[in-house]
Amino acid sequence: MERKDVIAAAEAYWDENRDAIVADIAKLVEIPSTEDLAAAAPGAPYGPGPAAALAAALEIAEGMGMAATNCEGHIGFADLPGETDAQLGIIGHVDVVPAGPGWTFEPFKVTEKDGYLMGRGCLDDKGPSVVALHAVKCLAGLDVARPYTMRFIFGANEETGMADVLWYLENYDSPAFLFTPDADFPVCYGEKGGYDGCITSAPITDPVILDISGGVVTNAVPGEAWAIVRGDAAGLPAAERITVADAGDDTVRIEAVGVNAHAAWPERGISAIMLLANYLLENDLCNQQERSFLELVRSLTSDTTGAGVGIASADEYFGPLTVVGGTIRKEGDCLVQTMDSRWPTSITAEEITAALTKLTDDIGATFENTLLMVPFLVKPEDPEIQVLQDAFQFVTGDTEHEPFTIGGGTYAREFKKGASFGVNMPWIENPHWVGGEHGPDEGVAEDLLKTAFKIYVLALAELQALKID
Repeated sequence: MERKDVIAAAEAYWDENRDAIVADIAKLVEIPSTEDLAAAAPGAPYGPGPAAALAAALEIAEGMGMAATNCEGHIGFADLPGETDAQLGIIGHVDVVPAGPGWTFEPFKVTEKDGYLMGRGCLDDKGPSVVALHAVKCLAGLDVARPYTMRFIFGANEETGMADVLWYLENYDSPAFLFTPDADFPVCYGEKGGYDGCITSAPITDPVILDISGGVVTNAVPGEAWAIVRGDAAGLPAAERITVADAGDDTVRIEAVGVNAHAAWPERGISAIMLLANYLLENDLCNQQERSFLELVRSLTSDTTGAGVGIASADEYFGPLTVVGGTIRKEGDCLVQTMDSRWPTSITAEEITAALTKLTDDIGATFENTLLMVPFLVKPEDPEIQVLQDAFQFVTGDTEHEPFTIGGGTYAREFKKGASFGVNMPWIENPHWVGGEHGPDEGVAEDLLKTAFKIYVLALAELQALKID
C-alpha cells in the first residue's frame, strides 16, 4: 500500500471506531491502578489495582482477536502473528500515580470536554496505550506484508520501579525493536544514564544544627527545606525565600522555599536545600564539621551541570550532565544528603564515583552509589528511528521538530533496541484547565490521540518493511 492509502485506511478506522476507542480508554481509567504492595497477592504482585487494569487491557486485546497472556499479574502481552516469530513490539503501561489533590474533574472517570479526555491515565499512559493497541488492530486489516509478529506488552509497574519489565526479560526474549507511546513526539532515541548517590557525614559532635530536612525524593529539585539550629532569631537577617522564626529554648527554625523540578530538567527549579545551606553558612549557623558538610552540599546544589563537584561533562547526543541534591536529613548524629545525576556517554559511572568519593574523603564523610543505569542510545540515523521520524513528518507535515534525547527514563531503555514515540507534542499549548501527567486534571486532546493513531499505523506498516536483526 502507498502511504496515502495507509493514512486513508487509518482515518476510516478512527472514524468508525472512535467511540469504541474512547470506551476502551474509559474502561482502564475507571480502575485506580496505583501500586499497593501492602495488598499484594498471588496474581497481583503490585496490588489489586494494577492487576485489575492489566486484566482489563488484555481483555480488550483478546476482543480484537489477539492472543493474550497474563504473566501472573507481573506483566502481560498480546500478539498479532506475522509470517515469522521474530517480533516488533510496543509497550505501554496500565499503572498510574495516585490522583492526589486539586482535581476539578473526577479522576477515575473519563470526562469529555471541548475535545479533551480528562482523567488519571488519559495521557499517562492508558490513553496512548489504547490508541497504539488499536493501531495494531488497524494494521491487521491493511494489505501489507507482515514478516514480523507484533507483540503489545502491557506493563503494570512503570511508575514505581519497572519490576514488571525486569520480570519479563528474565522470562522472555526482547523484541528486535519496540517503541513506547509514553513520552513526546517526534521520537526520542536516547536516555541519559541515571546515577544516584548518598553522602553521609561523620557523627557531628556538639552540633549547632539540631535537625534538618529538605526535599521529598532523590530525583527532584526540592521545593522546601528547613532546619532547627541553636541561635537567636532576633539577630538574624532577612533573606529572599527564607523565613526565620523563634523556636524556643534559644533555637531558631529556618525555612527555605524554592521551586520544584524533575531531575531531568533541573534548570527549571530552584533548590531549597541550596538556599538553606547558603543561609546557614553565611550566618555561621554551624560548627566546623557542619560547615565542611554544608560547603559540599552547596557545591552539589548550586550548579546543575556538576561543575561544583567535578563531574561536568557533555556529549553530542545528550548534551550536558545534570545533577541535583534531592533530599537532606539528619539521621542520629549524622547529616545525610542525596544526589541524582543524569549522565551522558562522555563520562563513566566510575569517574562520577571517584570524584564524589574524593570530596567526601576530604571532609571525613562517606559516599555510596545507590542507583546506576547506563545511558541508553540508538543512533538517530538508524533505520528504525528514521521510520518513526518519517511517519511523524508525513502525517503532521512538521519538519521543524527533530529526534531528541531525554534525561528521564522510559521502558525503551530496558530492551534490546527501542525508542519512545509520542503522544505528547509539547509545543502545542492546552487550555489552562487541562493538566499534565502526574498532576491534577490530567487530560489529553482527542485530536492529538487521533493524530498519534495515524502516525502509529503508518510507522507499524513501514517497520514491517525493514530488515531488522
